[in-house]
Amino acid sequence: MPVVLAAVLVLVLAAVGIAVVRPGPVADWLGDEPAGRGAAATVAEPAPVEVLAGTDANAPMPTPEGVRAALAPLVGVPALGDRVHVSVADVTTGQPLFGRGEDDATVPASVTKLVTGVTVLAARGPAYRIPTRAVAGAAPGEVVIVGGGDPTLAVDKKGFYPGAARLDDLAAQVRAALGGTKPTKVTVDSSLYSGPVFEPGWDDDIPTGGYGGAITALMTDGARSDVTRAKKDEAAGNHWAERVPQPDLAAGRAFARLLGVPAGAVARGTAPADATPAAAPGPGAELGRVESLPMVRLVDVMISDSDNIVAEALARQVALARNQPASFAGAGAAMDAVAGELGLPADELTLADGSGLSRSNRISPSLLTDLIALAGDGSRPELAAIFGGLPVADWSGTLADRYETAATKAGAGVVRAKTGTLTKVHAIAGLVSTADGRLLTFAVLTDAVPPDGLTAARGALDRIGAALAGCGCR
Repeated sequence: MPVVLAAVLVLVLAAVGIAVVRPGPVADWLGDEPAGRGAAATVAEPAPVEVLAGTDANAPMPTPEGVRAALAPLVGVPALGDRVHVSVADVTTGQPLFGRGEDDATVPASVTKLVTGVTVLAARGPAYRIPTRAVAGAAPGEVVIVGGGDPTLAVDKKGFYPGAARLDDLAAQVRAALGGTKPTKVTVDSSLYSGPVFEPGWDDDIPTGGYGGAITALMTDGARSDVTRAKKDEAAGNHWAERVPQPDLAAGRAFARLLGVPAGAVARGTAPADATPAAAPGPGAELGRVESLPMVRLVDVMISDSDNIVAEALARQVALARNQPASFAGAGAAMDAVAGELGLPADELTLADGSGLSRSNRISPSLLTDLIALAGDGSRPELAAIFGGLPVADWSGTLADRYETAATKAGAGVVRAKTGTLTKVHAIAGLVSTADGRLLTFAVLTDAVPPDGLTAARGALDRIGAALAGCGCR
């Protein structure tokens, strides 16, 4: 398995044009200190060496006839229902190799996150960090915490997301800025977001079902109510977590505790505009700021953990970057617009949310394979961050316990893909290396599977990926 994984990593890294070494733009995206800054810069570092060999540039491409012969018997099986839409393409050239209803917009479930990831990387850039600010309120001692949309914000070093910005750091900045003035009130400004906190197309059980929650511009730990338990469950492979019903107020109360302000003195409101000179800070003056992990890492978290709360926050960042309302509707319109800017067939895309929980979403398989090919052909290296978090078959994420049977083992370690599941909806989209070493992108979306057909549908999808992995298809 390690040999197989090394091979697929070589293929992905070569395809997306990202070097194995850190110097260059990737280091900047990740927030590394560039050479020349700080004391550490005086210590000479050895020149980086290549640790992975390049791929065979002459690996033969499958033929459309060969791919059709391999997949035709697999895409029409009853386990996938009667609405099965498929697209397969070559990553290097973008050439389509197989299609069945490939341009038909279909309910995508969580593969929506691939569109969210690519559009936010294009709109915000990989190095962008989401701020959370504290400003002086209108009354003496009033502190306003202004949510910027960072869903990973932690209360302290025990937060759910490693490396996240922290409220205790923000509180320390506020105390220093206020000097001898004692905080007496905390106002929570989460007005950056507008519209409903739940998407109308979500199933009734999603708001309280442990995988979704209220989407507000201020929250901590993805709105999880018990971070300690959630971390233990996550380590065991369970992404379910109880969410607080009002994430912005919960975060505001946590901030108040850090400032020594009683919970009764916490309320929603808006920050005053800062009209005072820096020498005499008054209402609206910034008292402190913390910033999220860079966007490249937030995208990785979203895709690797299929984190719905993070996905909705990143979708709103696309809206903000395109001067759209930071709402479900505004985010959907903005992502559609950015997809069009990238040359993707935006007429095959309708988004009501960024996570894929909504049954109102529609994406065609060909748009997904076009998107993956664009991210992987090296022309837009910033988009390649979507690949870092893709689950690996029989190894990690939502594919950790798949591709284990004799009929699917050929895909183990060489299929990397985002999955999607809602009742009756099953999808997969990602990358696969053929037996000859050619990197392909594939997407299979089906939204008419019997409600009790989850296991059979997943097995049928896995056989499609395994067939591509196991043949040269020529």
